[in-house]
Amino acid sequence: MKGNPKLKKKLFILLTFFIALVSGVSISAHADEKTVKIASDSTYAPFEFQDASKKYVGIDVDLMQKISDMNGWKLDQTFPGFQAALDKLNAGQVDGVIAGMSITDERKKVFDFSDPYYESAIVIATKKSEKVSSMTQLKGKTVGVKNGTVSQTYLTDNQSKYGYKIKTFDEGAQMMDSLKIGDVYAVMDENPVLGYAISQGQNLAINMKPHAIGSYGFAVQKGKNADLIKGFNKALKTLKANGGYDAIIEKYTAAKTTATIKPVKSNYKIASDSLFAPFEFQNSAKKYVGIDVDLLNAIAKNQKFNVTMDFVGFQTAVDQTQAGHADGMIAGMSITDERKKVFDFSNPYFTANATIAVKSSTKDIKSYKDLKGKTVGVKNGTASQAYIEKNKDKYGYKVKVFDAADTMYESLNTGSINAFMDDEPVVKYAILQGKKFATPLKSVKIGEYGFAVKKGTNPELIAMFNAGLAKLKANGQYDSIVEKYMGDKESDTKKVDESTMLGIIKNNWQQLAKGLGYTLSLTIISFVLALIIGVIFGLFSVSPSQFLRGFTKVYVDLVRGVPLMVLAIFIFYGIPNLLESITGHSSPLNDFAAGIIALTLNASAYIAEIVRGGVNSVPTGQMEASRSLGVSYVKTMQRVILPQAVKITIPSLVNQFIISLKDTTIISAIGLIELLQTGKIIVARNFQSFKVYGLIAIIYLIVILALTIFARRLERNMK
Repeated sequence: MKGNPKLKKKLFILLTFFIALVSGVSISAHADEKTVKIASDSTYAPFEFQDASKKYVGIDVDLMQKISDMNGWKLDQTFPGFQAALDKLNAGQVDGVIAGMSITDERKKVFDFSDPYYESAIVIATKKSEKVSSMTQLKGKTVGVKNGTVSQTYLTDNQSKYGYKIKTFDEGAQMMDSLKIGDVYAVMDENPVLGYAISQGQNLAINMKPHAIGSYGFAVQKGKNADLIKGFNKALKTLKANGGYDAIIEKYTAAKTTATIKPVKSNYKIASDSLFAPFEFQNSAKKYVGIDVDLLNAIAKNQKFNVTMDFVGFQTAVDQTQAGHADGMIAGMSITDERKKVFDFSNPYFTANATIAVKSSTKDIKSYKDLKGKTVGVKNGTASQAYIEKNKDKYGYKVKVFDAADTMYESLNTGSINAFMDDEPVVKYAILQGKKFATPLKSVKIGEYGFAVKKGTNPELIAMFNAGLAKLKANGQYDSIVEKYMGDKESDTKKVDESTMLGIIKNNWQQLAKGLGYTLSLTIISFVLALIIGVIFGLFSVSPSQFLRGFTKVYVDLVRGVPLMVLAIFIFYGIPNLLESITGHSSPLNDFAAGIIALTLNASAYIAEIVRGGVNSVPTGQMEASRSLGVSYVKTMQRVILPQAVKITIPSLVNQFIISLKDTTIISAIGLIELLQTGKIIVARNFQSFKVYGLIAIIYLIVILALTIFARRLERNMK
């Protein structure tokens, strides 16, 4: 070859041509590769969710990747959440959205959809040992369903037809636990959600044909990216023909497309605050209203799922959601990094701004610098508190922390504080209700409110909330709801003058009577039970048996050593969680029953000591004299000691009854609406804290005085 220059030249030409050809093919291939930006939801298992390694997986993820590969697209898929995904699509920041998105006539006005890639349906599931293949087999049985879901609507509509009972849950995990322990015979939810549960090894079986409720589609902006829709549809058709589609569905739902889809619940229990106007509060008709209430009901109606709202107070709502007593919560709850560790949040439904409020007559506060040397009030545990504490050194003001808004407002009126910071809509509503406040400073953004579920549970509830929220914002209904409670007009059309004590009584006597009824019921039932238990332990404490005396001492010391509020919270939240950790089954406890147990245990320990003291007050010589005459210990106690001890203990027992009556106020900590909590709810509406709490005090005083007079007469008669 060295000696053949012509051959070298030919080889060089061939090599150059080959390199150019390969380069051209590579360049052409690179030029043909198209990057497709797709946005998805973030918490909607089994369509998109994070696995144990924090990698996003799911039906939508796998399907979109497969379709992109078949079309030669370079996929750039992000997971900002349902509403954020739609917003990005509308803004042209992404090319398309795939997020378990139902195809509706309203959405077709804004988006172009692919052929349906998933038929959404709800279905009945039971334990594997049961074989329920038709609704008629559910007659007389209890069917579990999540509150506020399409499943709940379906079950409610068909209850009289098939004769089953319905039990509503706030979260999917609680519903499934109830199925495990036999508390419910079957559950209804979206087919893919139940299918995913089956694929995760849960003891479930689906032997019934699903009930279709709609179709999911891939979406692009109206009139744009028609090639994406065309490519999606073509690849989807191929995948369905070659079995690739079924493989993806089966991977996440343990069921083929012929038996897939579900909502997880037909009715969802949603916990909420009770004292946070204008987001949730009672109007003059004693009906709960507010931004959160109207918004959730509108979303539930829009997305065809059912909700039952329980207005228990913010902290109790948090505790109930974490403990599984509620499926979710909406209570003007700020989305924070700390809360994200224990809750999954919806897309933000309200931007939380906080504002400084002063008396309307105040003229010397026009900037934060003017607060120097003054005292600023703020509610404990709020985002406003974090902001105020962070900037107190910068502006030189002092901070005073309050537990409730009404006491903070009264402190401003009395001059113990010069200003306070609270959520802007709350302050605006207070002004709308007649509070003489002014907001001279510009509001500051402190966060965003979100709908929340216990982390890892009810992803379909988050998805439905996000989808409904998006639709309400698109059709203007969201703005109407907010304007209703934050506009210039009074939202309470049945407004009654509650500026006087007479007006408060006239408009709230039924509600106050109901609260008093709960208070008296708690007191009487718990005291009767405590009397029985206390007398038994009291007799044990004076028994000749060392074991019984020791056992009683331990019981009394343990119960009296725990504060009643701690005891009530432990019984309501702690014991069910303990049982769940031991048995693996959720066993929620009714709040009224938990209150009775706590009050009974607390009072019984003190009654045992009262009985012991009464018996010991009888001279010991009487016991000795009776025994020396040959009378047995039991008969001596019955005929000699106890009749005298009863007379001695009557005043103390009546006093303990009065203490139990007042202790019922503590039970409101677990969400029970007794007399004091009723007063708080009324104050949240009318801001007449002095008059309302004064009225509550008078009611307690009347009841306790009546008991005291009765006790004195009884004591005189006994003598």
